[in-house]
Amino acid sequence: MPSTSPQRVPREYRAARAAVAVLFLTNGAIFANLLPRYPQIKADLGLSNAHYGLAVAAFPSGAMVAGLAAGALIRRFRSSRVAVAGTLLTSLGVLVAGLASSWWVLAVSLFFAGGMDAITDVAQNSHGLRVQRLHGRSILNSFHAVWSIGAVVGGLMGGLAAGLNLHRGLHLGFSALLFAGVSLMALRYTLPGPEPIVTVEPEPAAAHLDSVPARRQPTGRIWLVIAALVLIAVGGTLVEDAGMTWAAVYLSGTLGATAAVASFGFVALVGAQFMGRMLGDGLVDRFGQRAVARAGGATTALGMSAALLFPSMPGTIAGFALAGFGVATLVPAAMHGADELPGLRPGTGLTVVSWLMRLGFLASPPLVGLVADAVGLRVGLLVVPLAGTLVVLLSGVLATVRATATAPGGQGPSLPQPH
Repeated sequence: MPSTSPQRVPREYRAARAAVAVLFLTNGAIFANLLPRYPQIKADLGLSNAHYGLAVAAFPSGAMVAGLAAGALIRRFRSSRVAVAGTLLTSLGVLVAGLASSWWVLAVSLFFAGGMDAITDVAQNSHGLRVQRLHGRSILNSFHAVWSIGAVVGGLMGGLAAGLNLHRGLHLGFSALLFAGVSLMALRYTLPGPEPIVTVEPEPAAAHLDSVPARRQPTGRIWLVIAALVLIAVGGTLVEDAGMTWAAVYLSGTLGATAAVASFGFVALVGAQFMGRMLGDGLVDRFGQRAVARAGGATTALGMSAALLFPSMPGTIAGFALAGFGVATLVPAAMHGADELPGLRPGTGLTVVSWLMRLGFLASPPLVGLVADAVGLRVGLLVVPLAGTLVVLLSGVLATVRATATAPGGQGPSLPQPH
């Protein structure tokens, strides 16, 4: 019993946790402010669904290009500083995108914003993992839940601004100043000092223990597990992108909702996602990652399928909410599963999954746009139930029980058994 009792967390660690939560909140809110303005931008620039989808795909394209630079920047400048600097630059890119006068300006500014957002994302997660290690328990889901709060706040701000027909420069300029200022205030409470250096050499103390296997090169089976984890994370990102990119367009264009009402598709998705993340740790503790992911994938597939089969404004908003709730734990689960795989250098699995999951954001907008131009956006949004079905099929690679920290001298986690 004494070994399981919680330890008192020092005040500076609690302050650092709050600071990281603030960084996640600003990261969610900044880009979400732009999303309800997408229909107006699309109309002002006279873009087809395909051209609009290609422009929006510039955001994840920038993330794919810049994401791998995050590690070097973090080692050079510290994760907290990189996260805040990325927040400032993301705000600038979003502001320029909102003021875009042509397709090229929109695409280039979104490319820049996506690159800065990816660097911010890696840096804030890196700093969050530093804080988590000091707390001695899992708190990663709570950070992602706060990101969802920020996305809801940003979506509501953007929806209100769109409903009031507020000038995009005034709206997004205010958003940039507000959240950039908040992130700068949070910087002073982050952890001091350089990033911890993780050695990849086997520990000398373990060299004489025959029972502890030496680190080997990853096997083909491990890479198959990583591929499955990437696809699970991509399933989550496909659903998130559908809410970010197409919910407002579908509700306003296909179903005739006003700009303010159309914003509630995305708001419902991230609001339900927040609830799922707040409940996620408890559900995983009780039922395991695998069961939670399967139930979430089924909820996503069934909820959005019903919304698309019987289209209405309330039903569509409810469908996006069910989809958001269903995918709430997928990205954290995939990241955690990749980070726990044996036979890999520390951080390798997490880096690969974090980078490749952005393929969902990259592929989804132009794919849905092409389908929408050919047969309608309602058909294009079938990507959401398909993503849920994919998660149900692949969730066997996730752990049946929640992974916990290993006691000193204990063995690491074993490779999940896919079903």
